[in-house]
Amino acid sequence: MKVYWSMPPALKPFYAMELAFYDSDLKRERYQNAWERLERAHVLGQRWFIQHSYVHWKMLLFGIRIKSGKEILGQIPRLLIGGVKSFVGKIPVGNTGGANVPPLKPMEIPQDLALMLTNFAKP
Repeated sequence: MKVYWSMPPALKPFYAMELAFYDSDLKRERYQNAWERLERAHVLGQRWFIQHSYVHWKMLLFGIRIKSGKEILGQIPRLLIGGVKSFVGKIPVGNTGGANVPPLKPMEIPQDLALMLTNFAKP
């Protein structure tokens, strides 16, 4: 069985960029933009345990920041189970990770992210 622990180095800068944009938008209280950056980071990182779990942690903190009970309660099981599913390679491809979508629902990947995953997700 292949184990998906950490993201390939070539993909990490794109993931980090999404999180940097998230931080910037959050500081400016541009919450919708910040959330969209977390969703994009989730799509990029969901295949790998470390990055997947970290994005769900950030989503939980975001839910706390905006005082969203739905997001807080939605992120707790995702934190507990989502990373494990990544670890064994069983993920709903393209899922954006928020409590506003079913946790096992595959979703279409935005074209730019699909190109990043195709070109840089090789170990």
